[in-house]
Amino acid sequence: MGEHMQIGEVAERTGLSLRTIRYYEEVGLAVPSARSQGGFRLYTQSELDRLHLIMRMKPLGFQLEEMRELLEVLDPDHTTGKPLTASQRRARLREYTGTAEERCTKLRATLATAEEFADMLRTRLHTMQSTRSDQS
Repeated sequence: MGEHMQIGEVAERTGLSLRTIRYYEEVGLAVPSARSQGGFRLYTQSELDRLHLIMRMKPLGFQLEEMRELLEVLDPDHTTGKPLTASQRRARLREYTGTAEERCTKLRATLATAEEFADMLRTRLHTMQSTRSDQS
């Protein structure tokens, strides 16, 4: 079956908070495969990989239902609803690929704007420091 990790180790490995991991369980995105005798959540490497997938979707603005569907497309063995056919999975993956690419383009534009602003601030700071040095 594979080695199990408690939620604290999963949080450490992913950088997610315990609260976030529990939330993803609550909404059905990443459910631990087992519980210890003491009731502690136990996760496998597969579930850790699933959390990493969710983390990659988050910055692209995917909503919970989109994440759920995309996870089912990417990992049909963990389907909770009606299984999709191979052609349905390909079509949905094609759609999500387009969506992800569009959102990446928007994020790049936002990042370029932010970098221009940070550059302007650095230039202004440099100018102020040079002016102050000249006055000393």
